[in-house]
Amino acid sequence: MATIAVPPSVPSPAEDAEQLQKAFAGWGTNEDLIISILAHRNAAQRKVIRQTYAETYGEDLLKALDKELSSDFERSVLLWTLDPAERDAFLSNEATKRLTSSNWVLMEIACTRSSMELFMVRQAYHARYKKSLEEDIAYHTTGDFRKLLVPLASTFRYEGPEVNMTLARSEAKILHEKIHEKAYNHDELIRIVTTRSKAQLNATLNYYNNEFGNAINKDLKADPNDEFLKLLRSAIKCLTYPEKYFEKVLRLAINKLGTDEWALTRVVTTRAEVDMQRIKEQYHKRNSVPLDRAIANDTSGDYKKMLLALVGHEDA
Repeated sequence: MATIAVPPSVPSPAEDAEQLQKAFAGWGTNEDLIISILAHRNAAQRKVIRQTYAETYGEDLLKALDKELSSDFERSVLLWTLDPAERDAFLSNEATKRLTSSNWVLMEIACTRSSMELFMVRQAYHARYKKSLEEDIAYHTTGDFRKLLVPLASTFRYEGPEVNMTLARSEAKILHEKIHEKAYNHDELIRIVTTRSKAQLNATLNYYNNEFGNAINKDLKADPNDEFLKLLRSAIKCLTYPEKYFEKVLRLAINKLGTDEWALTRVVTTRAEVDMQRIKEQYHKRNSVPLDRAIANDTSGDYKKMLLALVGHEDA
């Protein structure tokens, strides 16, 4: 009879909360202890730890972390500790603020989350900000950006595998026609990108590639400096090949003159529990360097330890 391997027991939420409280107590903060607990708990476990901490110590764990930590390390720990929907609501809200505005972050969240995840982000946004994500995006964007981003954030795409090939053919032709006319903001082009299921969109784009001899994103590079076209290309990449999109965000964040810590932190904390393995494989393939080594070479201290723990490199 085969023996079943018993996984090493994870401490109870009460034990974790107590250890975290100890990490904050006395002179100085025990950052290693914080990383050893939070970076090794999944979203459901972190949620219970937060509840237990609040019940036991009468303070939100996030507030305690905010008081004890600083700079990029603090941001990575706080984002990671948040419930995924709350985290995305926070990042989306930040992306609509003047000083931290980012159409890219709004597009990324709208296109790489499942329909139910995006729905929960919208709910979390209501609860925290007492308004809707859509109204904030609409208010803080203009022109073609608004025309693309509001429906992307509002949609509830079908998630099944079914594909209508007749529809894929006809919509590939519509896309080709509009791109050929340089009508990049045409209602029909926006409708297809913002409402079709990811499986249907993949079928349409495969047909486009086979029928017209170019990948759609190649045809959308007519004006490489057009910011709307860049966003539209990235939305299509996020919807069809998210690990390729995230690899590029990480590559640019790490290879920049001066690391883009916000982008690096955002991708690592939001994808660690989703598709980090695929992103790491894509990164290695594209850069001939493992992602953990690239991060290790470009960051330092507790921030480096936290990121490496999240990407799955424990011996930092």
